[in-house]
Amino acid sequence: MTPIAPALQAETDRLSAYADAYDALVAKLVKAGAGRRAPRVGQRFAGFALPDAQGRFHTLAQLLGEGQPLVISFHRGLWCPWCRVESAGWGDAAHELAAAGARLVTISAEVDGGAAALGQRAGGLALVDVDLGLCLTLGLVISIPAALADAYREGGDDLAALLGGSGRLLPIPATFLLDGKGIVRFAFVDPDFRQRAEPAVVLAASGSG
Repeated sequence: MTPIAPALQAETDRLSAYADAYDALVAKLVKAGAGRRAPRVGQRFAGFALPDAQGRFHTLAQLLGEGQPLVISFHRGLWCPWCRVESAGWGDAAHELAAAGARLVTISAEVDGGAAALGQRAGGLALVDVDLGLCLTLGLVISIPAALADAYREGGDDLAALLGGSGRLLPIPATFLLDGKGIVRFAFVDPDFRQRAEPAVVLAASGSG
């Protein structure tokens, strides 16, 4: 599978005009301890029930029903360039994911089919975290400055329309690998949304990568 780091960096370079604003936000989030409450390796992942794009609910217990490893990838949405890179990377890793006996679930709060389109791009089951409820439970929600939300909107990404709500709350992108019992075996949580877990590294933690 192709590493996603070069494509992530390419997006960062392409959007360098926003670098100062992004760096300032990330520094503030790190100082505030954003993401520190997220599940860690060795912990049991919190149970949940989330709908897919057709409104059918899926529980963690059901997803773990066959005892296979489960990759859970939280995304800001298809509107986010780095999420598009990461989801495409998982799509590219489909063969290796299957070889590891694992299943992929993507989770996004994006409405109007955005979450489903991202999941299709990644080749996984797409679930919708309505109003970021699960992300709030896991400590994966941040608030962005109004000026940044305005900049996104002026650039064509109206977060209030894309995600609902005020458009000021976003998830911290995160990736977890759970074993068949729901125990976290790999966790990647970084307030810097430009950084993502390499699919190859995640799958290596399953013992089959």
